[in-house]
This record gives sequence, structure tokens and C-alpha cells, in this order.
Amino acid sequence: MDEADRDNPDLFQTSDEALQHLRQIGFLTNDADIDLAEAALALGLIFLPGLHIDRYRQHLRKLAEHVQEEHRSRLRLGEKDDLRLRVQVLRKIIHEAHGYQGDEKNYDDIQNANFIRVIERRKGLPVSLGILYIILARKMDWDCDGLSFPGHFLIRMEKDGERVILDPFKEGCEMDAAALRQLLKSIVGQKAELSHNFYTAVSNREILVRLENNLKKRLIEGEDYGQAILVAEAIGAFSPEEYRIYLDKGVLYAKLGQNQQAVTALEAYIAKTPHAKEKQHANLLLQQIKSSLD
Repeated sequence: MDEADRDNPDLFQTSDEALQHLRQIGFLTNDADIDLAEAALALGLIFLPGLHIDRYRQHLRKLAEHVQEEHRSRLRLGEKDDLRLRVQVLRKIIHEAHGYQGDEKNYDDIQNANFIRVIERRKGLPVSLGILYIILARKMDWDCDGLSFPGHFLIRMEKDGERVILDPFKEGCEMDAAALRQLLKSIVGQKAELSHNFYTAVSNREILVRLENNLKKRLIEGEDYGQAILVAEAIGAFSPEEYRIYLDKGVLYAKLGQNQQAVTALEAYIAKTPHAKEKQHANLLLQQIKSSLD
């Protein structure tokens, strides 16, 4: 264990402690109090019991130190501390020095949605690599947020009124309006148009939900419903307001033939959802499952 970790008894070390850490996040009312790095590591660890987590904490610390050293070095050489420089520093450390890249060849590999495996393999999804950008930028007190762009996680950096949108999956390339429009159409369809909603900054909690939804989707596609339920449990732990998780759990329990658990989850979903149509659809499913219990 690293000396810094040994002196902090609040840091989790096991998968059970990681899940408890996620539950503690669920009680936080100020999103800024969420440690994005620790939360992402906790979400990875609950699927990897027995793994020694401190080596990954140490790696993130080393990355942060390298970003700081590179930034200081460039300033000593007389470069201006502008947005362009900060973007270049992050790109150099993340992609050139440490070899992180978007996994285009095996995009749907489940490891791309586990932050620990991303660190090990230096490959990941847009959201997992975006989390790395955000962690390192904020360690430097640089303004960096994830965006609510559909289907592909993007980040935005700002300084002195200047903004730039970056694609962490494409080695931090800058995305202008034309590139964003092309990306959107490739994801949503040729009739799709850009909306100001796509540039809204998302919270730490929303970033983590997005990461886990990628994992849940891949587990369901692989018919690993038991692990998908664990993902749903994790989301419910750190984001208890995510009421749709109860619908996911209801459907997944039903697929596993665990109908009583499915009924309990669906009843919770019906009680929590504010939408009448969602209640109606869930009630139909609930009655079907209940009829199988008779």
C-alpha cells in the first residue's frame, strides 16, 4: 500500500468496501463533493474482488504529477498559460506519454467500461477516457466538464472566456460545429440537428451513471443478467434518485426467473416514477409476472 493511502483509513480496499463507498456517495447532496476518481475506481473494483486497488490510485497520482511537471516545464520555456497549452499538456501526458487510446477495434469489449481495466489496458470508451481527462484537469484546477452530447461522451475545457470541445476517444481532438454535426448524424441519424441541450455540462453523478449504463448495456447484450443486476445495484447506491434502475432490476430479475424479486423491484419503480405512461407499462409487466406466481 502507498504511504498516502496507508494514512487514510477512509479509502476502500475491498469490493465490499467499494460498494459501501458508493452508498456514501448516495448521501452526498453537493455533487462537487464526489471524488470522481475514487468513485470510478470503486465501480471497477466491485466487479474485481481481490484486486489490489492502491496501484491504480498510484497510477492516477503519477499521471497528475506528469501533467503538473509538463505544464511547469512549458511555462518555464516562456509559453503562455492559455487554453491551447492546457489541452496540449493533457493530450501529451494521456495519449503520448502513457498510451491511452479509444478502443475502436473492440469498442464493445466490456473492459472498456470498467475504469480499472481501462487503466490496465490503456484503452476505453469515450466516457471512461473522458473521466480521465476530467480527473487530471481538475487536479490542476482547470475548468473541465463532461457534456450531455447523445451517444458519444465529449468534454469541454474553458479558460478566460474561451471554450473548446474535445473528443477523448479521438486523442482529445477539437470538435467544431461541423465535426459535432457529423458525429451526431452518425449516431442518431441524418435528420438529426444540433441542440443547445447537447452542450449542457453534466454532474459527476451523471457521468458515473453514463459509465455504468455502458457496462449494463453490454452485460445485457451478453445475457449476463446477474452481473447487470449488480450494475443496477451500484447505480442505485451512488444515485438513489435514478428510479429507472428499479425497472431495469425488475426486467433482469424476471429474465433470471426470480419473479418475487422482480415484483418487488417493479412495485418500487411504479411508486417512484412520476410518469403516468411509465406506470401503466410497468403495471402491465407486473401483472404478467404476478400471474406466473399464482
